[in-house]
Amino acid sequence: MRAVVTILATIAILIATSTIDGRQNDAQADPYRWCATYGAGFGSESCYYTTIEQCRASVSGLGGFCRPNNLYDGKPVATADGQARRRS
Repeated sequence: MRAVVTILATIAILIATSTIDGRQNDAQADPYRWCATYGAGFGSESCYYTTIEQCRASVSGLGGFCRPNNLYDGKPVATADGQARRRS
């Protein structure tokens, strides 16, 4: 009986710990404003461009187009020194 209680208590602690940890790791929006879609819209996609110029240079000669990233939120990004900077 004591073993069952110990196992149930351990399971309860693990569930509580994972729930608390999950709240601390909130999802964040994508920091990149532009996505490059290669090919005729059926190929691959890369959403790692902060400026439209970077995106256009990437698709240049390969075929494709640039589009705004739907997950970009436009909020400032905190830097290592704690200062906020505006995303370009």
